[in-house]
Amino acid sequence: MSPLLTRRIVFRKVAALAVLALGLAACSAGASGRSASADGGELTVFAAASLNAAFPEIAERVFAADYPHTKVNFAFEGSSSLAEKILAGAPADVFASANTKNMDKVASLAVAPAEFTKNTLRLIVPAGNPASVTDLASASAAKLVVCAPQVPCGAATAKLAQHLGVEIRPVSQEQSVTDVRTKVETGEADAGLVYLTDALLAGEQVQVVDVPRITDVGTSYMLATLAEAPSPEAARAFVDAVRSPRGQEILAKHGFGTGEGEKR
Repeated sequence: MSPLLTRRIVFRKVAALAVLALGLAACSAGASGRSASADGGELTVFAAASLNAAFPEIAERVFAADYPHTKVNFAFEGSSSLAEKILAGAPADVFASANTKNMDKVASLAVAPAEFTKNTLRLIVPAGNPASVTDLASASAAKLVVCAPQVPCGAATAKLAQHLGVEIRPVSQEQSVTDVRTKVETGEADAGLVYLTDALLAGEQVQVVDVPRITDVGTSYMLATLAEAPSPEAARAFVDAVRSPRGQEILAKHGFGTGEGEKR
């Protein structure tokens, strides 16, 4: 075989391998098109309803510094509902639960879950306090709404009632703390037990009724990336952003942790 023919055969083999490599790369890029990187993509965060103000701010002011082109999709619901969706196979990168119980439900799918903040309850009434609620007893005698027992704020409510030795008789039990807050804001309920963070978000639409020792009972928030995260690198970066000093400052501003937050 002539040297010229040999060179042509080798060139054709190299060209064929190059085309194959490009094809595989294109397939790989198409399969991971949703995956987030510093240059773009998407990140899905399942988070407790009470984080619906703090987390977007952390995403914008902290996470976006390293991932400016990544779209963060938030799903804010009751933690129990989110845990059920994760177990059912819903695609998510990060899970933030308002208690340890619901994080424990997804323990086999969560990577290194750990506490990242705390929250406490407050008794709120509509502005002007039309039902003249002064404590938990008078709230129970009026139209009191609370969270359902399976929801973290509902579990905290039950723990509070036991701790204070009082009976709480609500007219309804809601699936998220946001639903409780909304019913009080609109005057549909005379009183509601919500997190401090929600009382701050409601601003002048509600008043907080002082309940002695209410801060004795709180809930620990848990955060983890998920083992099947479509965007694992960005997921870890978001968790780091939440745990960072700036992320913790933002959480404190909204009433999480030991801070009383800023009245809006």
